[in-house]
Amino acid sequence: MLSLALARMLEDVGAHSGAVYLRAAEEPVLEMAVMAGMPRAFAAPWQRVGLSAPIPVAEAARERRMVWVGGEEEMARRYPRISVALPYPFALAAVPVATDSTVYGAVFVTWPGTRPAELPEKERQRLTAGCARLARQLERAVAEGRPLRPEPDVLGTPPPEGLTGTLGSGEAARMVARLPYGLVSLDLDGRIGFANAAAAELLGADVDSLLGAQPWVALPWLHDPMYEDRYRAALISQQITSFVAMRPPGTWLSFRLYPSTTGLSVRISRARAVSELYRAGPRRGDAPSRLVTISQVLSLAGALTEAVGVQDVVQLVADELAPAIGSQAVVLLGTRAGRMHVLGHRGYPDARVVERFDGTALTESTPGVQALTSGVPGFFASQAELERVYPARNATPDGFAAWAYLPLIASGRPVGTCVLAYAEPHPFPADERAVLTSLGGLIAQALERALLYDVKHQLAHGLQEALLPHSLPRLPGIDAAARYLPATRGMDIGGDFYDLVASPPLAAAVIGDVQGHNVTAAGLMGQIRTAVRAYTTVGHSPGEVMGATNRLLIDLGADLFASCLYLRLDPGRGRAVMARAGHPPPLLRLPDGRVKILDRAGGPLLGIDASATYATTEFELLPGALLLLYTDGLIEAPGVDIEDALTLLRERLADCGEASLDDLADHLVAHYAAGEERLDDVALLLLRAR
Repeated sequence: MLSLALARMLEDVGAHSGAVYLRAAEEPVLEMAVMAGMPRAFAAPWQRVGLSAPIPVAEAARERRMVWVGGEEEMARRYPRISVALPYPFALAAVPVATDSTVYGAVFVTWPGTRPAELPEKERQRLTAGCARLARQLERAVAEGRPLRPEPDVLGTPPPEGLTGTLGSGEAARMVARLPYGLVSLDLDGRIGFANAAAAELLGADVDSLLGAQPWVALPWLHDPMYEDRYRAALISQQITSFVAMRPPGTWLSFRLYPSTTGLSVRISRARAVSELYRAGPRRGDAPSRLVTISQVLSLAGALTEAVGVQDVVQLVADELAPAIGSQAVVLLGTRAGRMHVLGHRGYPDARVVERFDGTALTESTPGVQALTSGVPGFFASQAELERVYPARNATPDGFAAWAYLPLIASGRPVGTCVLAYAEPHPFPADERAVLTSLGGLIAQALERALLYDVKHQLAHGLQEALLPHSLPRLPGIDAAARYLPATRGMDIGGDFYDLVASPPLAAAVIGDVQGHNVTAAGLMGQIRTAVRAYTTVGHSPGEVMGATNRLLIDLGADLFASCLYLRLDPGRGRAVMARAGHPPPLLRLPDGRVKILDRAGGPLLGIDASATYATTEFELLPGALLLLYTDGLIEAPGVDIEDALTLLRERLADCGEASLDDLADHLVAHYAAGEERLDDVALLLLRAR
């Protein structure tokens, strides 16, 4: 049913490919049921799409109306996600398959890019009628209980049996064998069905190894994705396409692809002019034969997914995109409080030229504002062209001669403008405009993520700074230093904390670790730190402080646990009292240089048992002695035994214990601070008795 209906629609409107999507049962999803005219792999990213997806078939089904895309430039502007994957000249119509009461799915069909930009009314009516007819058939099938299943795709008819590797008649085969150039036939999947002797000689392979294989798979020197891209371009646009490639060690071949709805015919010959050109070496001013290859697009897309902050996006666009398109400078513009904001720039000799545009009102008539507010890209091939549209621009020259202003639209809303500047006048043909507009969609998504990350990062660090001590108090008889490093996973914020509390004539030191690396853990950490200070101030003993904090944590109902180590310091008497709640033991470096691990008795983690008690132990804290309090992030690492890590920390403290506290603190966390990834927060507190 589906295959016949699709084939009839393609024939009625002269389209060369298309597909039928059916609504998945009880899901807001469309699934491709049958495709015709091209390999299903071309539409691999869209074989199963959500009804809310920003692509034509989903929009047609969602809004129950025909969606028409007249060409490559319109596709790039309206559906950049499709244009990035298929940056070729073609037109597309998507039509809902629906009755008055039910949407069963949608159909899309495509035409070569040479057709008129508008869909004739007659073809519009034929498509609508065909989809209405299919909807009635589906309605009857559902009523009769017949399941709707995917059907085999409608591709070109296979060659008659026994004729693979020949042209059919013997005379035709002899004629082709006499030709001085190579002839190769590809099916819709790009597999070789025929190759004459001249083609095998030019390609440097025997016919048997070529038949049934795709050229870019069978021939290692055609592995560059650009060559497969030319096959895809010919098949989708139905236009003659050509390229040159070098067969090692130095033979340049010319490939010319003649597409049809059943496959492609390829003519191969020696590209003598190219060979001579490359023997002479490249000339100044030679431009690449293609604006941006698939590999470059994929490289940029992959790099942008790894961009963390806004400056990462600016740098990647400057490093990855600008060289590929011949641009010499880049500016990314955003908005803040109704005004333009320069997010970053590269390539401008004088930064002040760019930064004076910072704060431009969104009501002003400038190309950057226009691209942002209208969503329409602006391309200016020369200074005169720019000043003709924006006369005031001649008062702010930036030293460049051509510009592309790309609106950056993500999640349906503008997030900024990307400005690409060229040192020389630069024409922008339609294919280049389409590619740049598509790339603008990639940059917009990366920029949106980066802006959110920067806001989140500022929030996280602001919260962390507010919850941890801004400075350590001066205690009688005690010098102190502290360090904190958040985990690199999650929100760059965690539950590790430390504090010093002066309660003359004594003092208290506390360090702890709340489970998690998020806002909840940080908020709970702040409550625990406040509670410990309060219980210390009213004169509770170390065991009572720990017990009261444990009961508070349980009463808060946070379902999170925390480890904690509490010390009551009495430097005047040279004594200290310790209470532990599941926390790693502190290290004590004695005045003679020996280091002891104070693995004394304690109690369970805070937040587990409301009736838990916490034993205390007293030890000497002689003048010159050094205490190291830390969280488990300092000693725990994948594949490292905890006892070995603790022994190593003890040795490092023994070797460097005479250094100043700040130098020692930096030394102990240096390895973690330099690492690109920390699985856990790291906090430490150093105390030295004077």
